[in-house]
Amino acid sequence: MRGVSFEVHAGEVLGIAGVQGNGQTELAEALTGLRPTKGGHASLAGKDITGKTPRPIIEAGLAHVPEDRQRHGLVLSYSVADNMVLCNYYLPPFAKGMVLQQEAVDANARKLIEEYDVRTPSPFVPAAKLSGGNQQKVIVARELSRDVKLLIASQPTRGLDVGSIEYIHKEIIAMRDRGVAVLLISAELDEIMALSDRIAVMYRGQIVTTVDAKEASREELGLWMAGSHA
Repeated sequence: MRGVSFEVHAGEVLGIAGVQGNGQTELAEALTGLRPTKGGHASLAGKDITGKTPRPIIEAGLAHVPEDRQRHGLVLSYSVADNMVLCNYYLPPFAKGMVLQQEAVDANARKLIEEYDVRTPSPFVPAAKLSGGNQQKVIVARELSRDVKLLIASQPTRGLDVGSIEYIHKEIIAMRDRGVAVLLISAELDEIMALSDRIAVMYRGQIVTTVDAKEASREELGLWMAGSHA
């Protein structure tokens, strides 16, 4: 990335458009603590999160729906219930000192399974046994059920069926309407245009333009994505 600078405001969706491989993955990983940064500055609701590891970034109010749900979003061998507390398993009511409170973990899972319509035989099934759409719902349930100030959703509907895509889109808009800032990163231009309030285009590691979504045309965005902004 080279000189990337932007702000995401509360109650808006900022979409990052671009052909895959132009720095979007690296941007998301740098902001969420999955990739070390060599420079720059990032803040969340006034808190400096530059170079922090994932835990303090999460505690600052970040929710992350990662690009690779199986590698970065879930522990596939863990149960659905355990995956749903990966962000806060060490806090009450899920922990008392060093002891995990399994009853609270299980109760939380049952509540979220119902609220987010996760299709699973039970909370104790390994996440690996679920369909891709339901694996994504487990992540969404875990991330969006917390006190969130910023949601980073990276390729949130990749590989999902139409029903799951519609569900994820609805949840993203619901978060925006609750006053959460949403950074949506997607290689799907239709998705970016449908959900975003503003659209930033990345090309070769740079943001080449930022436009109001209502004023953006598919043709203009396609040209910027192809590097024709000059």
